Amino acid sequence: ELDHAFEKAGLTPKIVFTATDADVIKTYVRLGVGIGVIASMAVSEELDADLVKIDASHMFEYSTTKIGFRKGSFLRSYMFDFIERFAPHLTKDKVEKAMMLKNNDEVERMFKGHTLPVK
Repeated sequence: ELDHAFEKAGLTPKIVFTATDADVIKTYVRLGVGIGVIASMAVSEELDADLVKIDASHMFEYSTTKIGFRKGSFLRSYMFDFIERFAPHLTKDKVEKAMMLKNNDEVERMFKGHTLPVK
């Protein structure tokens, strides 16, 4: 997606290395290695106050992040708490209902038409 966004904007970036972890990217930026492109949800106004943040969302297509866990897992209360903090629309009740479904297609249908919060 990153290559496509730059190509679409008519830009040719000089990419020295890539990382998938936002904290690793922010660390390299802090060390002066270069600039980084990370998801807006990975930025904390409080913890990342030392970084200059420029909105580049116009360069990227909208994407949905999914939460995954192994089928048949026993989710502890702190896991449900994490899921709901990450995605407030995913209440414990909704997650438990999704866990009872037979496959991912049924889970997709369960949430079809649900408006996702955009951050």
